[in-house]
Amino acid sequence: MLLNPSVNRLYDIYIQTSGVCTDTRKITPGGMFFALKGENFDGNDFAAQAFMQGARKVVMDNEEKAGKCAGTLREISKETGSDDIILVPDVLGALQELASFHRRQFHIPVIALTGTNGKTTTKELITAVLSRKFRVVSTAGNLNNHIGVPLTLLGIRQDTHIAVVEMGASAPGEIKRLVEIVSPTFGLITNVGKAHLLGFGSFEGVIKTKGELYDYLQKHKKIAFVNTDNPYLVEMAEKRSGMSIVPYGVKNDGARIVPATKENPFLKLVIPNPCLLSVCGNMDNSMCECLAREQGMTRENCGPEYLEIDTRLIGNYNADNVMAALCVGSYFSVLATDAIAAIEGYVPSNSRSQMNRTGRNTLIIDAYNANPTSMQAALENFRGLELNNKCLILGDMLELGTDSLLEHERILTLALSLSPETVYLVGEEFRRACASVVGETGDGIKTGSAPAQKGPVRWFPDSGALHDFLSQAHVQGKTFLIKGSRGMRLEKVLDTL
Repeated sequence: MLLNPSVNRLYDIYIQTSGVCTDTRKITPGGMFFALKGENFDGNDFAAQAFMQGARKVVMDNEEKAGKCAGTLREISKETGSDDIILVPDVLGALQELASFHRRQFHIPVIALTGTNGKTTTKELITAVLSRKFRVVSTAGNLNNHIGVPLTLLGIRQDTHIAVVEMGASAPGEIKRLVEIVSPTFGLITNVGKAHLLGFGSFEGVIKTKGELYDYLQKHKKIAFVNTDNPYLVEMAEKRSGMSIVPYGVKNDGARIVPATKENPFLKLVIPNPCLLSVCGNMDNSMCECLAREQGMTRENCGPEYLEIDTRLIGNYNADNVMAALCVGSYFSVLATDAIAAIEGYVPSNSRSQMNRTGRNTLIIDAYNANPTSMQAALENFRGLELNNKCLILGDMLELGTDSLLEHERILTLALSLSPETVYLVGEEFRRACASVVGETGDGIKTGSAPAQKGPVRWFPDSGALHDFLSQAHVQGKTFLIKGSRGMRLEKVLDTL
């Protein structure tokens, strides 16, 4: 048994294995199992199982269970070396330290990305764009927490050109800790909004925590990609004097959002041709021709003045995410045509900005998560879509603390202003909001299999109850916006529509 090795020694062991695993159900033969703890499990209890499934090394932080593991292996004649069981003070801390050490072995650009909304979509768009030219390692799905970030860093290999690391937070100090692990050379905050207020305490707490990324970039003289259309981000950047920024934004870059139509409800952008801008410095035709001649080019070489981007994303709020990807791609010299092709080829998944036509109804699915900022953006975008027979399925926005009732009342009022055919509400917070917004008393909306109804509003205690109702209702010919916090599990109702 190896006791509390230095990070250098731990790293020497790690590079002799096939990689890191934290789940015995996904053990890689010859891998290194980290026995992490969760709310309802202790990985130390599965150490012997990890060995039996092919792990070469196991990192533990419970001495008694490590001894039992060794005993179990002896009983079944499973041989282990003297350093196959590695005992450390804290398994999670060891994983993070190992990942940080591994990241520092590679002198490559590492882009750290955080924000209230759009993190995962922006990360995936940036990854798609950069992958047109580079070998990119980026966060899988939304594994953006204190475990997912280290696992992303450990995915960096000798042939990796760039890493894109998504970072999430729900409490003060979490971004600071993650950037210390990541040591980013570039950073991007998508936006700041009202989310996780229970953990952050206030909107100001959100700004302070997300700003911990800017703090790191300023201190270490690194570069921030900043959406200068966003006044909060501009103010945050200006407060960190001397921080190098690369600006972007719909207005900043002279882009235009093409209004969605019934035939094409997806986000479409028109942007100035970067070729002309690089040759000319502006879009004035006479200046274009003059400077182009000086550089041996003509306007014809550059193509049209403007380029179109037809995305598969629903919602104008995704325009900022697209512009971020274009900005990062441009900084790393990805051709505009390649960047546009990558963005147009990106198809959202996992209930983010998706549109599904089921044959019975049209579903706009944005149900991976929700907070007041993203909920408002989704509703306002839905208002502008030229689609018929609009209905809403809205689930509670979780972790809003003392602001929860006020924010749910505000969102319900906004939802009703769209004049939808029906508003299906799910969760206790929206039940409370109904009491004041639609005039029901607390007793007027009851739990149970039958929905409570007031005008166009129907309320359900959970997604299971709504599923049961919709299964019997056989709704057809409607267009649904489906939006709610992940914990509300609104995806359960999709098969009924």
